[in-house]
Amino acid sequence: MKCLGNILLVLAAIMVIILALPVIGLGIGALIAFSVFFIWLLPILLIMASDVTGTGEKIAWILAIIFLSWFAWIFYFLLAPIKPRQRLRY
Repeated sequence: MKCLGNILLVLAAIMVIILALPVIGLGIGALIAFSVFFIWLLPILLIMASDVTGTGEKIAWILAIIFLSWFAWIFYFLLAPIKPRQRLRY
């Protein structure tokens, strides 16, 4: 009788695992989608937090990133700021 109980327990565990696969897949899919969205959003967040450029220039760079994608982010790091920063002399 114990053997039959163990077999039923193993079968029940296998059924629970099989039924949980769609939920696990949905969780993994949501995690991947969130990660991709965060990677897409990361350049915009970095530009918004940057002290290198002014407000108008930040807006222009963010719009360029939204419409031109990652190429604009690479150009931002190569070209920003358009105006040279003034150095403080003590």
